[in-house]
Amino acid sequence: MRTPTDEASSRTGGGREPDATATATAIAAVRGLARVSRMLEKASTELSLANYRVLAAIGSGDERASRVGRNLALGKPTVSATVDSLCQRGLVSRSSVGDDHRAVALKLTGEGQAALDRVERAMVERIADLATRTPDGPRLMEALSWLGAAMDDALAHRTAADPTSSH
Repeated sequence: MRTPTDEASSRTGGGREPDATATATAIAAVRGLARVSRMLEKASTELSLANYRVLAAIGSGDERASRVGRNLALGKPTVSATVDSLCQRGLVSRSSVGDDHRAVALKLTGEGQAALDRVERAMVERIADLATRTPDGPRLMEALSWLGAAMDDALAHRTAADPTSSH
């Protein structure tokens, strides 16, 4: 059975050189992740992937819209529109922070947490099914779990290098 790496390698000149093989593997990984992201989005009929990302960030403890935007590499207008939509649907609530009436804390409502739980269960089922179709499903799941921390690390390095950068 030919793997995606074999197919990508054959398109890049046979993959005899280590750099060509690494490039072919990286291309196959990018293409696979792009396809998986669409599959994950289709796993839910109640949340778009963009809404899921914001809901999950708030559920993980990001209480400020600015932090959500920074951690997800989203602009302020996008975060505001998404939060407005989630609030209108009763999935997120806003509350003022202390005496600063400009600062707003975001929190999942009970229905927001329930929706997040349902969507994540559906997504986990999809990704777990795919993992069983690979040569080493548990290793794949472990490697995928590292991506969030890697994204956080990359964001921290970019922010340290350019504090005005939003992504």
